[in-house]
Amino acid sequence: MGQGEQPRKWGVLEPIDRITEVIFGLLMAMTFIGSLSVATAGREDARLMLVAALGCNLAWGLADAVIYLMRTWTERTRARTLLARLQAAEDGQGRRLIADALPERIGLALDDEGLEMLRRQMQRDAARPMPARLCLDDFKAALGTFLLVVLATFPMVIPFLLIDTTGTAIRVSNWVALAMLYLAGWLLARYSGGRTQLTGVVLVAVGASLILAIIALGG
Repeated sequence: MGQGEQPRKWGVLEPIDRITEVIFGLLMAMTFIGSLSVATAGREDARLMLVAALGCNLAWGLADAVIYLMRTWTERTRARTLLARLQAAEDGQGRRLIADALPERIGLALDDEGLEMLRRQMQRDAARPMPARLCLDDFKAALGTFLLVVLATFPMVIPFLLIDTTGTAIRVSNWVALAMLYLAGWLLARYSGGRTQLTGVVLVAVGASLILAIIALGG
């Protein structure tokens, strides 16, 4: 990790990033399997649909990884720009720049004294190199993003590998997906301090509704 970069508290990806990427992968795979469930499909059709689901998640995982790198580079460039503007700004203008960059609730909670402390600290740190280039950890995080989207598909594929009857495999796969959505919601609530069971149930309901809507629209 280069000088001036902040250490990652949770490794290459934050917990919310990990969980939401899994949710995204689940929803994409559920779309394909849901489409299969409304058709009269044989064993070969099921296999073709699973290959398509895996291919889709590979493509979207790659797209998500690229978007992650773009977002990281943009945020890092924005931070460099803020430091440069602070260096050239008057005291009052510098405090306003910091307040605008902070989350709204935090910015409103800080008075002029708190903002001035932040402004002085940031000006002292401005001389420290802060490269906008992407580092190894960023590419590791992008790889993690890709893998999470792709690997979320596999638990839903296992029933088709173990069960010969396509209709039964579809139902088991759907139950696996709902269980994973519940777990994802539970983990999100645990991370944020919310109500774990309620969030899990809500995410299952929302996920199922989204899939029904996607299928109804021809997705």
